[in-house]
This record gives sequence, C-alpha cells and structure tokens, in this order.
Amino acid sequence: MENRMTGTLYVVPTPIGNLEDMTLRGLRVLREVDFIAAEDTRHTRKLLSHYEIVPRELFPYHQHNVLGSSEQIVARLREGKSGALVSDAGMPGISDPGAEMIGALLRESLPYIVLPGASASLTALVGSGLDTRMFQFFGFFPRERKGQESLVERLRNEGATTIFYESPHRIRATLQVLYEGVGNRRFVLARELTKLHERYVRGMLCDAPELLSEDDERGEIVLILEGHSQQSEDREESLTNEQIKLRVGRLAAAGIPAKEAMRVVAKEAGLSRREVYQVLLDHADDEF
Repeated sequence: MENRMTGTLYVVPTPIGNLEDMTLRGLRVLREVDFIAAEDTRHTRKLLSHYEIVPRELFPYHQHNVLGSSEQIVARLREGKSGALVSDAGMPGISDPGAEMIGALLRESLPYIVLPGASASLTALVGSGLDTRMFQFFGFFPRERKGQESLVERLRNEGATTIFYESPHRIRATLQVLYEGVGNRRFVLARELTKLHERYVRGMLCDAPELLSEDDERGEIVLILEGHSQQSEDREESLTNEQIKLRVGRLAAAGIPAKEAMRVVAKEAGLSRREVYQVLLDHADDEF
C-alpha cells in the first residue's frame, strides 16, 4: 500500500445510494485492513459482498456501544493492527458516533487517516442551487419544542445557507416550524440522492404543504434552507393583498388556527396582525 497502515484507523466513506460511488482507495483499504468497525454489520456485509471483500474481522460500532467498541478499536491499534471505520452511508462522523472515535484516538495519541468520499449533505447543497459560499450543517432537526425554538431564533437573522437531515414523516412539521419562525424563504428537499428515484423539491416555505406528496415515504431527506438576506427581506415586504389572502388560506387549510395564521403572514409581509386582518376583511368577497 502507499501508506504504512500498522496501528492506523482509516475513516472510510461509503456510498449514500449508488454503489458505484465507492472510491478505489476506499476499496483497497477495506481489503487490506485487519478489522472493520461498522455502524451496522449486516449493512456493511452487503457492501463488502458486492465488491467480493472478505473482512478479517468485522464488529459493530454504533451509538449504543460507543464506549466498549472504542476500547476494542484502541486495543487493536495498540497491537499494531490496522482498521477501518465505516457508517451505513456517507462519511463516518457526520451525524453518527464516528466523531467520538476520532476524539478517543486523539486522546490516546493514535494515528488515523480520513478518506474523502460520499456525503449526502454536500451533495444536496451543491444540487440545491442555493448559495454555497457560506453554509452550516446542523444534522437532524431538533424534535423537542424547546430545541426547535432555540434553533429557529438563531436562524432568524442567519445569512448562511443551512443544511439539515430529516425523516419523511416529520418533514411537514419541520417546514411549518421554520415557516412560522423565520418567515418565507426558499428551501430545497433532496430525496433518494444518487439512487434511481433521486429528486429535488424546490419552493417557498409558504408553499411547502402543496409541494409535498402525501405518499412519499422514501428514505432520509436533506433539507437546505436559504439564509436571511436583503433579497428575502425585499420579498417579504412586497406581498400583495392577493398573496396575503392566499397564504392565510393555505395555513388555515393546513390546520393552523386563524390568529396564528395571520400572525405568521403578518411577520412575513412586514405588517401588523391587525393590518392582515383588515386585508382579509376588505377582500373577503374577492376571487383571486
């Protein structure tokens, strides 16, 4: 091999969908290391089998056994064995316990090498068409209300493009939380990346309910949110009466109480809730 592997842990990215995205270097490492620590050994066996790789030793390393597996890996490295750390998909250490393993190696002064490769977050960001000059990644969107409120408050005036992971059954609620918290911005959902049914859903947060298919339950989603900017401010302050009425109606149709719907649209339009209410009264009989 090009590099001396004795006592070194290799962090090896794996495909996020298309098996052809496995790198030649990654395959070489997986063939030659003494052990492989995997997020899910069953999943990794399928990958290894596809490339006709027979591991010398394969054992689990996941969020439920971090301490024990970390000690196991450290012990093998101290014996002079080389190893590989892999996750089910993408780069180990991104939204999985791989980062804790790196921390353990640093504390133990043991060598490691990170291989470049597949990453769902960066693939989705580039494919989104949103600004890539400055971005941030938050992993999975918080489930607890307190965590959501804290994050939304942080994002309200954040200029960077933001990346999240989310599950199909929670994406509607997450988009609604963002709409209520940061106003109307562009967003992109990346689904089934690198797979046969890969697709991007693009739109404004206010239109999210209409853009999402009721029966689309495939795989993990990457959510890309536009940052706060003068462009979005101008857009928020230029809502027509027609848009105000339509957006209040869409929120109400989604089950949002009338007062809350008016509050959200008022914030989006740069108006008071009373002004939004007056628009609705003045145009109650209008058909746009």
